[in-house]
Amino acid sequence: MALSGAAGSRLGCALLLWGATVGAIKLEVSMLELVEVELGQTARIPCNFSLPGDSDYSYINWFYIHKRSRVKICYLVRGQLFEPEAEYKGRLAMEDDFTLAISRVTLQDARTFVCQVGAGSLGVGENRTKLHVYKTPEPTEIQVNDAGIPVTSKEIPKIAVCVSKNGFPAPNITWYKNGSSLVQDDTQISILSTLIKESSGLYTVSSTLFARVSREDRHSHFHCEASYRLLGADRTAASEKVNVTVFYSTKNLTLVISSPQPQVREGDEVTLRCEGDGNPPPEYNLLKVQKGAQPEERDLASSNGVLVLRKVKKEDSGEYLCRTFDLDSMESLQETVELSVNYLEGLKITPEGPIQLQQGEVLALTCDARGSQPLEFRWKKEKKGKLLEQRKQLNLSNVTLESSGNYSCEVSVAGVPGLSRSKQVYVAVHAKPQISSKDSLVPVKQNELVTLMCKAAALPEPTITWSINGTVQKHTDHHRVVSNLTIQVTPELLLSGVTCMATNTLGTSSHHIMLQLRTTTTPPIGNTTEQKTQESKGVIIVAVIVCILVIAVLGAVLYFLHKKGKIPCHRTGKQDITRPDARKDEIVVEVKSDKLPEEAGLLQGANGERRPAGDQAEKYIDLRN
Repeated sequence: MALSGAAGSRLGCALLLWGATVGAIKLEVSMLELVEVELGQTARIPCNFSLPGDSDYSYINWFYIHKRSRVKICYLVRGQLFEPEAEYKGRLAMEDDFTLAISRVTLQDARTFVCQVGAGSLGVGENRTKLHVYKTPEPTEIQVNDAGIPVTSKEIPKIAVCVSKNGFPAPNITWYKNGSSLVQDDTQISILSTLIKESSGLYTVSSTLFARVSREDRHSHFHCEASYRLLGADRTAASEKVNVTVFYSTKNLTLVISSPQPQVREGDEVTLRCEGDGNPPPEYNLLKVQKGAQPEERDLASSNGVLVLRKVKKEDSGEYLCRTFDLDSMESLQETVELSVNYLEGLKITPEGPIQLQQGEVLALTCDARGSQPLEFRWKKEKKGKLLEQRKQLNLSNVTLESSGNYSCEVSVAGVPGLSRSKQVYVAVHAKPQISSKDSLVPVKQNELVTLMCKAAALPEPTITWSINGTVQKHTDHHRVVSNLTIQVTPELLLSGVTCMATNTLGTSSHHIMLQLRTTTTPPIGNTTEQKTQESKGVIIVAVIVCILVIAVLGAVLYFLHKKGKIPCHRTGKQDITRPDARKDEIVVEVKSDKLPEEAGLLQGANGERRPAGDQAEKYIDLRN
C-alpha cells in the first residue's frame, strides 16, 4: 500500500530519530585509576558499568598489559568464568558486582588490568586500573664506625652504614645529624647508596655516610630514615640514634683536689685528679715541687692521673704539678695546684698536773698549741662542764676544796670545722675536813634503833669517828666520806648525845648531835633518823578501824535477827543515853573499849574534841531506829 506524501514524510523523520537515539546510547565502564595491595594479600579491582532497560551484557573480558600487548587472563560468558591464562590459574575470582579478585598477590602482579564489557547492539566498553603491589621494609638498621674518627683525618671518614631490607618498591634513605638532614656536598659530606634486588624480587637499600668531624661532634647523634609511599601517603622508618667516637688532641689541662671538707685537715683522705679535654686521654705525670733555692720535682706514683693521699700530714702541704705530652699536636701541657693541710699540734698545759694547792692559794693555768691558722681556746671544769674562760690563760684565786677537779683546755683551729684537740690537768686543793651534816637535834623513842649520818669532805681524805660505839657503814667518793652510825637509844645516850669527828693531816672538825624523846603529838623531824615506831603506830590505827567495822556489822546482824523474832533482847541495866523511855523490844548494843588512855586519844568526838578516857570505856548505840 502506497503512503501519501505527508505520511511518508512523518515515517522518515521517525526512523531518523530512532537511529540517532540508538547511536547516542554508548556503553561506559568506570574503574579506579590505582589499586594498592600488600604482597601476599588479595587484590580487588572493581569494574562498574550500567545498561539501559532490560539490556544485559554479552561477555566480560579481563586483560593485563604486557609490553604494549594484551593478555587475556579470564572472561565471563553467561555467568560462567573461564581462565585461559595459566599464570593466574586458581587465583582469580569474579565477585557478584563483577569485581576481579586476585589472591596471593605476587610482585609480578604489579601491572595494568583492563576490564572489557560487551553488550550486543549497545557495543563494547572498557577501562583500566593500575595495580600497585607493595611490601613494607624491615626495621631500619644502622651500623656505626666504632673504630673512632680522628678530627685530623685527611680523608672524609666513614660515619655509619644504614640498611633497609626487603621492601617494595625500593625505599629512599636520608641521613640526619642532631635532627637536621644532611646533604651531600663532596667536601664535608659524602653519601654512597647501593640498591640490591633480592631473589624474592624485594629490594634492599644500603647507604653509607662519610663526613668530617670536629671535637664538638663528640656529643653529636646520627641516624638514618627510610621513606616509602603506601596507600597514597608517605611513610618513614627511622633507625636508632648513634654517637661516634671522635679523637682529638688535648688543649686544656686541669688539676683538682678532692677532700671531705673544703678545708683539708690532718688525717683526711685527699685525692688529686689530673684531667685533660683530649680523646683518648694522654698519659699524665704527677709531681711534687720541692721549693727552695733550687726547686726540685719529685715523681709521684699515680694511676691515670689520680693520686690518693690517705691520712695526710702537714708535710704533704705544697705545690703539685701535672704534666702531659700530646702525641697528635706534639705539645706539652702542665698545670699546678697548691695543697694546704691544716694542722694542730703541740698542745700542752702549764704547769703540768696533778697540781697540789692549799686552800686560799692562787693558780694560773696556761694552755698553748701550734696550728696552721689562728687558734681558739676554751677552758672548762671537767670535759662537759661550764665554760670558764675563752683565752689561753685560766686564773683561779682563793681556791677551796670545791675547786678541786679536772680542768680541760679545748683548742680548735679557726675556720676549720672538726679540727680540735683537748687536754686536761687535775687540781687538788688540800683543806681540813668540812662536815656538811646539819641535824643537831634528832627526835627518837626509847629503846628504838636509830641511824645517824655524818658527811665530811677534805683533802687528804678524812677519817670519820664517833664518840660512842655502834654499827658503822662507810662510803667514799673521791675526797668525800659518808659515815652511818646505827645505835639503840638509851637514857644515857639521851643525856650525852653523839659527836661525829672528821680528821686528816690538816686538822679536825666535829659535829654534836642531841637526841630528844618524841611525844605522840610531836611530828617527826629530821631526815637522817630511821624511826621504827611509826610502823607500830600505823598498825594500831588499822586495828582500831577494823574493830569499828566488825562492831558495825555485828550490830546490823543482831538488829536483823531481832526483827525476825529469832532472839529476845533485854536492857542491860545501864542508862540509855539516847531515849530514856526505851521499850523492852528496843535493842541496845554495849561497846566496851580496852584501850589504854594514851591510845584512847585516837577516838574523838564528832566535832574533833578529845573525849575523857572514862567516857570511852562504855558506850551504848541505840539501834531502834
